[in-house]
Amino acid sequence: MLKVTVIGGGSSYTPELIKGFLDRVDSFPLDELWLVDISQERLDIVGGFAQRMVQAQGAPFQVHLTTDRRRGLEGASYVITQLRVGGMQARRNDEYLGKRWGLIGQETTGVGGMAKALRTIPVILDIAADMREVAPGALLVNFTNPAGLNTEAIFRYAADIPAVGVCNVPITAKMMIIEELEKTTGQAIDPARAQLDTLGLNHLSWHRGFRVDGQDLWPMILQGYIDRMRAEEHPEWPPELLENLGMIPNYYLQYYYFTEKKLAEQAAWEETGSRAEQVMAIEKDLLAEYAEPDRTEPPADLMKRGGAWYSTLATQILNAHYNDLNEVHVVNIPHRGAVPGWPEDWVLEMPARVGRAGIQPIPAEPLPPAPFGLLAHVKSYELLTVEAAVHGDRRAAYLALLAHPLGPSADKVQAVLEDMLETNKPYLPQFFGQDADSRG
Repeated sequence: MLKVTVIGGGSSYTPELIKGFLDRVDSFPLDELWLVDISQERLDIVGGFAQRMVQAQGAPFQVHLTTDRRRGLEGASYVITQLRVGGMQARRNDEYLGKRWGLIGQETTGVGGMAKALRTIPVILDIAADMREVAPGALLVNFTNPAGLNTEAIFRYAADIPAVGVCNVPITAKMMIIEELEKTTGQAIDPARAQLDTLGLNHLSWHRGFRVDGQDLWPMILQGYIDRMRAEEHPEWPPELLENLGMIPNYYLQYYYFTEKKLAEQAAWEETGSRAEQVMAIEKDLLAEYAEPDRTEPPADLMKRGGAWYSTLATQILNAHYNDLNEVHVVNIPHRGAVPGWPEDWVLEMPARVGRAGIQPIPAEPLPPAPFGLLAHVKSYELLTVEAAVHGDRRAAYLALLAHPLGPSADKVQAVLEDMLETNKPYLPQFFGQDADSRG
């Protein structure tokens, strides 16, 4: 029996994932999909809609709903994590934690990303512990943000669990490049024939190569992108930045390269709302649509939620592993010496082959000094944050904030840390010696 378990099955993303599995029933013969969530209300709405979607397509697999995590995990072949400890309100708190200290307030970057990691890593490791007992050998595919930090924790504290971290940013970049190539050449390009060369950390990576059928097209792609930036009144990236890097930065690097601009955008949240506040409104509408008893197709409003190509990537990873396809995908994985000269146990976002034998990083040239300096800086923060999250280590948390390029000045680190911990106290028992109100 082929069983897939989704932890965080009440997510508004789940219908997209359901569609991905329905599109792949011929190659990925799923028998049971178990949606697990701590919210019965979300399960009833999202899970009920998922069941109707599958039933409308002839019920090629069964969809089960449960709030019992171990029951949902038992006997699974694959486990997908897409959870959010503390819900969307915790995300809003992360954003405004940054804002009130004059720092970047964002879900995965800076102090907000650290707060989310402290809440999330213990839950991910709890899931890994349950898998060890009731789903031995299952592959854990982590989509939960901050994806790189969660994956780092898994490989340091649950290394016996087969796992990989994934993010939709690289596949979105790949598909956008293909779209531009098709406009330029007038020819359709099968994404399976194309390979994106990306290296860095999750939400801190640089795209630096692109091949189709083995042919290197990067010089043409990069120059075309630079030309488009020159033609725009308000370009995403300065053309001279791209020329000097020779690479296209992951868009999350704007928080590092254009910090003042991003802080100015935060100042407008009173009028626009933060991203969490926007998503809360979007999700309210989505859940109302999901609850419509006759609905069997995802609504158009789902695109407002973000996460483009999520279902494509999730099902591609599982399909490639199950069918031993050895496809190349950009994932988060310890590079194990694939990047010469870098610590071998670092989890990186990079191309890897996905097959039944596991996820194998492809040898890659190191980044040049300018991007590597930033990467090493942030990796130091990541390693300290993992230790803080696992052990409730306040000193490690203090040093993580001190190390982060977007963190507070040294005279404010202690105050920001105390604010972060108190704001998230219900979800941080490791720091307070008490049981959490909710752990995912």
